Amino acid sequence: MTTIALLDYGSGNIRSAQRALEHVGGEVIVTNDPQTVLQADGLLVPGVGAFDACMKGLKKVQGPRLIGERLAGGRPVLGICVGMQILFEEGVEHGVTSQGCGEWPGRVEKLSARILPHMGWNTVEAPADSPMFEGIDADDRFYFVHSYGVRDWQLTTDGLTTAPRVAWASHEEDRFVAAVDNGALWATQFHPEKSGDVGLKLLQNWVRSL
Repeated sequence: MTTIALLDYGSGNIRSAQRALEHVGGEVIVTNDPQTVLQADGLLVPGVGAFDACMKGLKKVQGPRLIGERLAGGRPVLGICVGMQILFEEGVEHGVTSQGCGEWPGRVEKLSARILPHMGWNTVEAPADSPMFEGIDADDRFYFVHSYGVRDWQLTTDGLTTAPRVAWASHEEDRFVAAVDNGALWATQFHPEKSGDVGLKLLQNWVRSL
């Protein structure tokens, strides 16, 4: 059975993600043990709350190093919500700029919208060739809850072994990165584990890719 390390670094409730991954056939180990994290077939990085707080928690369990080591060896990683945001270079929240893991260029910042957080069901504009969204229709909806995101990502392949496939979503008049698949590194701003059958399909696509 496919083993998945669900990184436990103090970032909120992770049981829904565990149950969803088990539902689609993964053997989930909730852990922050470095060897377990490195040896599992897949690593899921969750994230709830503020960018800076998540980075501090991640650093306490050597998260940035472990993510980097896995990716250097082509070992799959999936980030969800703030677990996606921390993969970018930096986050700006409440006037505080925090350094992220730097796996992708880009800045996480507050969405430009009258009503925040962006909470509820929304469609995603996904590339047609994205393996993440295989079998998922354009009008399918995912569950979002966030006030921050990557709003202006200038796509570049500098330093990347494969070009990222980027999915976008909109809230009011603002557009933001909703998901990325980039070789071994996948991430979603939405919560697939809270997105019903369509979210389970996306997680199944990931598990089958491991």
